[in-house]
Amino acid sequence: MTIEINLLAWREARRERRSKRFQLILGLSALVGVGAGWLVSSLYQQQLDVQLQRNGYVESQSQQLDRDITTLREFRETREQMLTQIALIRELQFSRPQTVRVFNQLATSLEDGVYYTRVSREGERLRLAGLAETNRQVSDQMRALATREVLGVPTLAAVEANDAGLRRFDMTVAEVPGESTLVQEAQP
Repeated sequence: MTIEINLLAWREARRERRSKRFQLILGLSALVGVGAGWLVSSLYQQQLDVQLQRNGYVESQSQQLDRDITTLREFRETREQMLTQIALIRELQFSRPQTVRVFNQLATSLEDGVYYTRVSREGERLRLAGLAETNRQVSDQMRALATREVLGVPTLAAVEANDAGLRRFDMTVAEVPGESTLVQEAQP
């Protein structure tokens, strides 16, 4: 007698269970992989957003610094202009008594028969143009100017006789700073 056992159904059931378990594990693995990928992608996106915020903050601070630098430059330019104006005003204030003294000396040194037609200032030099009746009066006028404390030695540029018999002369003379001007300039 032979006993026959059919193992085919049992093998078939076992194969189906293994196949279902493999498919379940494969599905769960795919689901875990997709979830992990999404999680890593979200983490990277969050880090990127944080870095973009940092970059935006640095850029805004950089623009603020640029504006501050521009403002500082404008303040420095304004300061330099103001210092220049202050120096000019100070120079004008200090030269005011000197100018009055120069005109007083010019007026008191004027010889008889000599007339100034033009007086101009070029820096620290005066340019004098005038008329005199004789060459001697021109020479006397130059000597009179040389003796004044606020004027230097005059330099004669030209003497010409005109049709009326008058001598037209041009000369230059340097200004010599007076004592009060030097004292005022020494003060801060």
